[in-house]
Amino acid sequence: MIEVFAAVAIMGLAAMGLGLGLMLGRGPALTSCSAAANGPGGRCADCPLRRRKDDEATR
Repeated sequence: MIEVFAAVAIMGLAAMGLGLGLMLGRGPALTSCSAAANGPGGRCADCPLRRRKDDEATR
């Protein structure tokens, strides 16, 4: 039973940390895809967002 309370407490602390970061003016947490877009290699080769951007650029 203590494990359940510990898991709920950890998840609650994580949610409060994300909410506090948003309230203090930071942007939302980055997903792996949006974080990779900021890297030197850009998005993954099979990322649908990359394909959509490439298609729009060729038009």
